[in-house]
Amino acid sequence: MLWSNRMRATGNVDGDAALADEDIADLGADAMPAASIPTVHPPAASHSLHFWVRYSLFEYLGFMWEHGGYLIHRRRIRFPASLYLRVKSTLSAAVHFILLGRGKRTYEFQIDQHGIVRTSDTGVSLIGWDDVIRIRTYTKGFMLVLKRGTLPIPFRCMSADETDAMRGIAGARAEGEQQYRRS
Repeated sequence: MLWSNRMRATGNVDGDAALADEDIADLGADAMPAASIPTVHPPAASHSLHFWVRYSLFEYLGFMWEHGGYLIHRRRIRFPASLYLRVKSTLSAAVHFILLGRGKRTYEFQIDQHGIVRTSDTGVSLIGWDDVIRIRTYTKGFMLVLKRGTLPIPFRCMSADETDAMRGIAGARAEGEQQYRRS
């Protein structure tokens, strides 16, 4: 994962400087690995998905409860151990949410063909598409499963066009994953 702890420059409201095509072209051919997913373009008007997220504790726990259920089901763990693990993981997520103050922060997301930029008052996180393992769709939104961790994105924070674009990206990644498994 690509991480940066530098603070966001004042005046850079939309984060375009982080992923500008001309900046990447100046770095040379080997500086940016090719995207590992088929290119699915966001809405034509903006050329990227751009939205803000402020999580609530219950919304975040809803994501973690569903994702924990998916992981436990995938590992074929049965009741009562499955319930214990699901409750334990969700409570652990609640403690981390509170201790890290995630409910107090507003996160700015910009998603385009190069990756994901998440900006908050603590700094900037740059996530390349090669770090995104899977995009899952849950009842409250999308869950980006990364090599190290997860990234929930609620439906309420995106417009209908942005939601459709994310569904397209998720579908393209799932299709690419199935083709990879067949070969």
